[in-house]
This record gives sequence, structure tokens and C-alpha cells, in this order.
Amino acid sequence: MQQQFRENGFCVFPNALSKLELDRARDALDRGVEITRKIMGSTHLKMLDPNEANIRVNNLPAIDPVFIELLTRPDATKAVEALLGPHFIVSNFTANIALPGSGSMNIHSDQALVMPPPWPHIFAMNIIWCLDDVHEANGATRYLPGSHRYQSSEEVPADAMERTVAFEAPAGSFIAMEGRLWHTSGKNVTSDERRRMMFAYYSSDFIRQQMNWGFTLPAEVQAGMDQKTRALFGLMPTGNTRIGAAMTAL
Repeated sequence: MQQQFRENGFCVFPNALSKLELDRARDALDRGVEITRKIMGSTHLKMLDPNEANIRVNNLPAIDPVFIELLTRPDATKAVEALLGPHFIVSNFTANIALPGSGSMNIHSDQALVMPPPWPHIFAMNIIWCLDDVHEANGATRYLPGSHRYQSSEEVPADAMERTVAFEAPAGSFIAMEGRLWHTSGKNVTSDERRRMMFAYYSSDFIRQQMNWGFTLPAEVQAGMDQKTRALFGLMPTGNTRIGAAMTAL
């Protein structure tokens, strides 16, 4: 696994979810789409996607307990720890559903979104949950090979989009992708396939989270968390200190 991360910037973990787990996640995400439409009026984020065939769902942990279960799964957190070390937190958890006709967003790296260059070390990463078979035709996430070695955005070539390659993984898999790998959403050119992917974004605990979980998670959701889960969300009183990390192990 470590060698794959070093060489490619990502690693595919096929068939991590059972059929029951996959069905639960799909059903919960479908509810999340409806909740988002009811609250926000739309699931299209104009600043990210070119048309409404891309559906975005934010704040997944507030929608259903299954999403917190995914964030805390030992197989997923083991992959996170392999890249970030033992002191990491959940920064965000969102979904991107590509319907037929969906387009690509701008190419970017997730580590570049939360800290300035240079980027000699890995301080952020995604666990990408694949709720459908993902492949080039249905809009699988596309990555720029070798870009996890870039130290700044100035190294990104002008034809980066043309050089990207699509991830491929069967439904129920997850892809561990380090934060320096430049990537984008793919175009869904099929006539009838829906591509559902969810992005669990983790970072080293000294980096401010993208989501203020203390504000965005309902009180009843926070009340149902054990101490270890609260620490993962950065909700412990001591925050990102090593003392706080030690307390969670007690």
C-alpha cells in the first residue's frame, strides 16, 4: 500500500462494502439529495459544476448515521493513518453524483485548498467511496498522473486536463487519494448511468477544518458520538494538542 501511494498518489481498495452496507449508503444518500433540495432549493453548485447534471450533497454526517460509520471504519482510517500519521481529523464529507450529461469541474488539488505551497509533505487526503461502478464513461474522478509530486501550482502543465486519467473501481470500493494529487470530476457521457461518489476529506489536525462541525452538526448527532468520534471531528475541548490526542486513547 505504501509503495502504491508513493508511486501513484492513490490506492484502490476494491469491494470494501457488503451489499447491505452499500444499500444503506445508497438509500441514505438518496435521502440526502431530497433533504438538500428541500433546504437549499437546488443540488447544483454553480461555482463548481457547469450544469445541473452534477448533484452535490454537503454535510453528510448530519444526514444519516451510516456516514459517520463510514468515516470511522477501521479499513478507511487505517489508510488515512498510513498517509497522515495518527493525528488526523475529518475536514469535510460530501457527495458528487454525476448524471448523464454532467461536465467536469476545474482541476485542483485538495491540499492546495487548505494550505499554501510548497507541499513537500502530505497533510490532507480523501477516502472516496464508490457507490456505483465508476469508469471513464460515467464520469469517474480523473487524476493527473505524477502530480502528487508537485511542490506548487506552477508545476501544473497547461494541458493538465487532457493528461488526466479516470479512476476505475467496482461499486462498494473506496479509493484512498492523497491531497496533493491534482484531479477533477469526469464527464458522464452515458445515456442511463448514474455515478455516485462520496468524498471523505481528512487532514492533519493542525489544519483548520473545512466544516465547523460544532456549528453544522445537529446537537443530537453530536450527543450520539463517543469520545473517539468526537475527537475525529475536532469536537474535544483540547482541539489539536498532543494532550488531546492522548486523552482520546484512554
